[in-house]
Amino acid sequence: MFTGIIEKIATVTKIEQEGSNFHFTLRTPVAKELKIDQSMAHNGVCLTVVKLDPQNDQYTVTAMDETMQRTNLRFWQVGTEVNIERSMRMDGRFDGHIVQGHVDQTAVCEKVEVLDGSWKFHFGFTPGNHEHFTVEKGSICVNGVSLTVVDSLPGKFSVAIIPYTFAETNFHNIKEGSVVNIEFDVFGKYVARLFNEYLKQQGK
Repeated sequence: MFTGIIEKIATVTKIEQEGSNFHFTLRTPVAKELKIDQSMAHNGVCLTVVKLDPQNDQYTVTAMDETMQRTNLRFWQVGTEVNIERSMRMDGRFDGHIVQGHVDQTAVCEKVEVLDGSWKFHFGFTPGNHEHFTVEKGSICVNGVSLTVVDSLPGKFSVAIIPYTFAETNFHNIKEGSVVNIEFDVFGKYVARLFNEYLKQQGK
């Protein structure tokens, strides 16, 4: 489980394909603190550390085909900057919101507004799943970043980004047309599923 508070940006240094699996090697100073089998969020995707190269500040994770198809990992290249977060500690402050690391789908950046000291990013996603929705002032995870929804419409939402988040995450690389990973609020998904089951039982 994660909080959506990004620790560092890691850079992809190597991509290897083995069957339908992809092995991604990334560089970050955090690599010296990692261990094999550790879970880490990469742009919001929970992946397992399978190899370490601490002398070169590098580690490797593996993604299956299903993960590649569902997330923006399929667009990664050598040099891609990735938001990373280690799993949540139970003895620390909970600064974001509950993030599972299970990306629901991708969204496309439709517009970036430059405001007076901040940025407003507008995203569009494929509606249809009754569990995939946003609520104004509710939580949303975009590329692993815990954010608050500003505007909420069917299949669309916006978030506001302060200068610190813009500089310390890969939001500074997101522009119109960029594909991002989104994970909807887990509590909202459970409530929506329970409500939908209730309606089915009522024949509605």
